[in-house]
Amino acid sequence: MVDTFDKALLKKLYKPDENSSGEENGQVTIIGGSSLFHGAPLLSLKVASRVVDMVFFTSPEPSVGAVAEQIKSKLLSFIWIPWEDVEAYIQKSDAVLIGPGMMRYRSENKKSKVKNQNDKSKFKILDADKPLDGEGRKTREITKRLLLKFPEKKWVIDAGSLQTMDEVYIPSESILTPNVKEFELLFKLKTQNLKLKSTIQKSKLVQEKARQYNCTIVLKGPETIVCSPNECVIVKGGNAGMTKGGTGDVLAGLTVALLSKNNPFLAASVASYIAKAAADELYSKVGTNYNADDLADKIPKTLQKVTS
Repeated sequence: MVDTFDKALLKKLYKPDENSSGEENGQVTIIGGSSLFHGAPLLSLKVASRVVDMVFFTSPEPSVGAVAEQIKSKLLSFIWIPWEDVEAYIQKSDAVLIGPGMMRYRSENKKSKVKNQNDKSKFKILDADKPLDGEGRKTREITKRLLLKFPEKKWVIDAGSLQTMDEVYIPSESILTPNVKEFELLFKLKTQNLKLKSTIQKSKLVQEKARQYNCTIVLKGPETIVCSPNECVIVKGGNAGMTKGGTGDVLAGLTVALLSKNNPFLAASVASYIAKAAADELYSKVGTNYNADDLADKIPKTLQKVTS
């Protein structure tokens, strides 16, 4: 039996002291973006900057820097750092997010020919059995280098990094935020083939992997499963509006912000709950007619409401 998220956990969250000074309430670095996905890490940044004292943002893609400089005219609460300085800022940060907007393939629609007895012209989307292209290899190498060089850091690993890395790169006590396809890809599984239909069956597999790699895994879905080696909860709620692009980046940004001053399981489970609760508040007013920016804007109010 897996427990449903207990709202009592919200009371355990770190709260800034009234007499605290700058940088005492969390510093995070966000690493992400590509020529195709400029906005993904900026959504992470948008929500994280409202929770912690400082957000450092960098990208291996030069064009993202130009976009970031433009964004600073509207959102001033982050520091854009040159890519060559990334390691120095990882060292000084309380937690690090890597992966949002980083690519597995140069194009979302990258296809490869598949031999077929009936139709030799057929194509299929590249999958786990296909080699990474240049962009994917770049993401993989960056992810591998940084995770292995800073294994003691508190990491949140998302999106492109999850899609290109090997499980042996997973740092101890990190948080992984995969959807079902990314979970299968990372751990070389096919949950459908394993006939894991129930939430309980899925949670057993998620916790097995969390124990194997001493990490916390957030398996995103209508019922999000959050498991550490010793704890496992189901986070219910949310609605169809959360299927829209960018909502996962918002969740990743909230997760790394909470991780900066909380333990991984608490940060991951509370972030999942808050994101769903904020989405449900939006749904009550506009149905599914909201986007990831709306969700990022709503989260601070929801966070304050449920933790007061």
